[in-house]
Amino acid sequence: MHAHTPQYCNLLHLIFFSKFRVQAMSSMIVLKWLFFAFLVISTTKALGPCASSTPDDSDLSIIPIYSKCSPFIPPKQDSWLTTLITMASKDPARLTYLSTLAAQMTTAVPVAPGQQVLNIGNYVVRVKLGTPGQFMFMVLDTSNDASWVPCSGCSGCSSSTFATNSSSTYGSLDCSMAQCTQVRGFSCPATGSSNCVFNQSYGGDSSFSASLVQDSLRLVSDVVPNFVFGCINSVSGGSVPPQGLLGLGRGPLSLLSQTGSLYSGVFSYCLPSFKSYYFSGSLKLGLAGQPKNIKYTPLLKNPHRPSLYFVNLTGISVGRVRVPIAPELLAFDPNTGAGTVIDSGTVITRFVQPVYTAIRDEFRKQVAGPISSLGAFDTCFAATNEAVAPAITLQFTGLNLVLPMENSLIHSSSGSVACLAMGAAPNNVNSVLNVIANLQQQNLRIVFDVPNSRVGIGRELCN
Repeated sequence: MHAHTPQYCNLLHLIFFSKFRVQAMSSMIVLKWLFFAFLVISTTKALGPCASSTPDDSDLSIIPIYSKCSPFIPPKQDSWLTTLITMASKDPARLTYLSTLAAQMTTAVPVAPGQQVLNIGNYVVRVKLGTPGQFMFMVLDTSNDASWVPCSGCSGCSSSTFATNSSSTYGSLDCSMAQCTQVRGFSCPATGSSNCVFNQSYGGDSSFSASLVQDSLRLVSDVVPNFVFGCINSVSGGSVPPQGLLGLGRGPLSLLSQTGSLYSGVFSYCLPSFKSYYFSGSLKLGLAGQPKNIKYTPLLKNPHRPSLYFVNLTGISVGRVRVPIAPELLAFDPNTGAGTVIDSGTVITRFVQPVYTAIRDEFRKQVAGPISSLGAFDTCFAATNEAVAPAITLQFTGLNLVLPMENSLIHSSSGSVACLAMGAAPNNVNSVLNVIANLQQQNLRIVFDVPNSRVGIGRELCN
């Protein structure tokens, strides 16, 4: 707090005035009063509107990438609904990418096509990279393995880059290292030694080139030495996350795999609402601090693409009506990549077309009044009818998740219209994947327990 602020001046005035009364007060009272004044000053300074709520514990705070406290917020703010429609418009490319991953055959050393269609995530965590640590705000992505950040000298990157020359623990990896063959799109000469380089497309209109490197990664109080990630050298297009991406998939280069001895393959997150301005969400790494009373559903593994978090969705209810859905439309099939995944980077939950149509039609039946469309949402109605809007229940093996209305509906900026916040997967040959997206995960604690092959879901307010 600066000396010219009103709170500071008022407290100094009170402290000065108290000198005239010090003889009438015991020394203990004076000390207690001064301690209180110090506490007020310290608390006012520490609890700024965009300060992390958990700076010293084992949690990583999470913030929506479009919130007012995000370092990436554009100068001019669109309406809440316009922002959400803009984010949701990128979902089809994300679904195409996830479907490609799920159906792709790989060997023990996964190698993906050089051109991948990715999409930006919507939540960021703040980490420190290098020695001494440099703050980076990295997008959290459960369906991506390798992490990467823009590095100094990068062509086409934002001004916030990782200064490799300033880190005493930085090191590059060459093509002889086993990690090189574990990154998608790697490129190495047939003979000789050279740095491991990989190329990927991102967001449909962007691409980047990166070198595989290693350095210390600091997660609050924990340090991961020799963390392997991509150091971006050049970017084309504007969709690549400005300060990089933190991969939380299950592949060999993910954060989870590289910290097995530290976190035992367990993590969880609570995603705050997109409307939250603060670092109110949290990413918990490791067994400690995970919820004790929470219901679990089995975590399924696709051997052809083990990075994705598949769960067994057995049915959907709208109100008290169990929607009639052919079992094969929800069944997990590792040979085709069909099934349901939980993903942190998709905005609104997407179902294959016949499943979504059945859900939508039943929802419309139970909502009074005319139905309209708005942007990506095809089931909108007058908000005055929201009281009769039915709850949607996702039925997994071992647990039923009743979605609160704030996880099922979005509202127009004026609040006069409400829309069902779900949609259909892209209509292409790979559209066999259902995706539980981050809007439906908000204010839930999602626990990923890989060693025990299970996913836990429980209510938790993190706004």
